[in-house]
Parts: sequence; structure tokens; C-alpha cells
Amino acid sequence: MMGGVSVVPASAGKNPLTAACGANPPLTCRIIWDLSHSQHLTSIVAGPAQIAVRIVFVLVLALLLRAAAMRLVRRISNRVLAMQDNSGGRSHVLFRERRAQRASALASVLGNAASVLIFSIAAVIVLSDLGLDIAPVLASAGVLGVAIGFGAQNLVKDFLAGIFMLLEDQYGVGDEVEVNGVSGTVEAVSLRITRIRDVGGVVWHIRNGTIKKAGNASHGWARAVVDLPVPYQREVPGTRTALQQAADAMWTDQAWRDVLLDRPEVWGIQDMSTTTVLVRVVARTMPLRQDEVTRELRERLKAALDAGGQLTVPAQAAAAQPELAGEPAGGGQEGAG
Repeated sequence: MMGGVSVVPASAGKNPLTAACGANPPLTCRIIWDLSHSQHLTSIVAGPAQIAVRIVFVLVLALLLRAAAMRLVRRISNRVLAMQDNSGGRSHVLFRERRAQRASALASVLGNAASVLIFSIAAVIVLSDLGLDIAPVLASAGVLGVAIGFGAQNLVKDFLAGIFMLLEDQYGVGDEVEVNGVSGTVEAVSLRITRIRDVGGVVWHIRNGTIKKAGNASHGWARAVVDLPVPYQREVPGTRTALQQAADAMWTDQAWRDVLLDRPEVWGIQDMSTTTVLVRVVARTMPLRQDEVTRELRERLKAALDAGGQLTVPAQAAAAQPELAGEPAGGGQEGAG
């Protein structure tokens, strides 16, 4: 008391909670006040506690968004797996495995991209809550990104090429391919490089951004092509019938049911000369099985022409031209002579 006038502290007439947390106390400050009932402790702890709660909230929200993004990616990949193919019954399993590999690769790429994007935004928000001025940081990051973009153009080009390669399903691990003049088996595929081992065992690392064209011998199906030379004098309809019968026998053989995708077809005369006629027979096969199918089909066709080919020639034609039945003209006279 001074001169009959009492001095009252400025905070004496205020609510202690309002004095410690302000006119509109946040929830964090209220909780600390309820636990401690100390104006000094509340004013010290409330600020950092509120920031910590905001950071935790941002991190939890980021984790929830990431989980939702990963679930969405899985649903997309499962829908890709559930899609019906138009390739026929026997190749259904093959195409389903192919789609499974492609869906797995795409899910990994999309999931990683979503995680990087979500947590990058969360990190910027956390830095802002900590009181850092993020404007210079963002500006510096932009300048740094431009500099890295100019300095790493090939790297960005490789990544983009790898992403489109996965989206377009150009090839995958285990495929027999020819890339940039290198033929071999794909051992690994990433967003930046493709690793191929050739027939000599040499491992080639090819940057995806340098690939201009790629041939895949394992994608979907292959085709066995047999060009069989037939004597010029042999009747074409009878020869076609004999060859088709041999091809049908292979089609119905249980040993080749899982290799052949379609019934082999006799396409007909492919070329001709003065002594032979080249007849083409084709069969659609599983990938990388065309060579063994070609060998087996060639053997069966040869046996059909040797043993049963003459049986398909009409009797009238065989009587008129004995060479169609595999006997030289005038053979009987020469023997008699």
C-alpha cells in the first residue's frame, strides 16, 4: 500500500488458466492445467506439448494416408489380376502369371511413389510446426532440384523409361529378349537398368533410357514354322491331307497338350521350284517351346509323307501317274526287261 492506495498485480483479477494459456486456451493447455494446476508449469509446458501433439497428429495422418494409398494400389493390382484374357483356355495360366508379375512391379512402384509424396508433405508440415521458415528451404530445394535435373538428365530419362516399360509390360524377369543387339535371358529389371545374361554367360547391364527397341521371344506365345519340301510331282490336295492328319495327331497327343496352344495348320504352298514344292505347316506354342515343337512336327510330317502320304493320293491319279505314289514311271517295264 502506497499513500493509501493498494497495488494489485495485473494477473490478480484474471483466471489462472486464462493467464497461463491465453483467452482461448487450446485443449493441450487445458489438459496440462487440469493435471498440474500450476500456472507457471502450464505456461512452460503447454507450448512444446501442443507442438508435439501436432507433430504426432501429422505423422499419424501420414501413416493413415499411406495405408489408404497402399490399399488402393492393392485393389488396382487385384483388379488387374482378375481381368479376363482373350487368349484361349490353355494360355490362361501363362497370361495370369504374366499379369501377376506386372501387377506386382506396378504396385511396388506406385506404393513407393505414394510413400515418398505423403511423407515429404508431412516433413514440410512438421518443419513448419517447429517454427522453421520453410520458404527459403522450399526455394533452395527448387533450385537444387533444377540443378540436379540438369545434371542427371540421363538418370531421369532412365527412370521414366523404366516406368513406361513396366506400364507397357515390354518384358520381365526370365524372358528371352534381344535388347540393343544383346540376346539373352533377363535376370533383373529395375527402374534404371535391365540386366541380361547372354548364351555365353556374359552379364550385360543396359540403361533403360538407351533402349530404342526390344524383342521379346517369351511374351504371350510363340510359333513353330515348318517348311517341308515335297516332290513337285506329288499331288497337292493329297499332300495337304496327309500333313494335316499328322499335325492333328500331334494336337491330340497328350504329351503335347500343354505345349500346343492351337491346332496346327497347313498353310499351303510357300514356294516352289522345278523339283520341289515348299509346303508350310505352323503351330502356336507356349513361349520358348517352339524349337522342340518344330523338331517333333518335322519328324511327324516326314513320317506321314514316307508312310501314309501315298495313301492320300486318289487311286485314279496314282494309276495315271505312278510317280505320285513314290514309284518311278515305267518301273515295271524296266524290271521286266
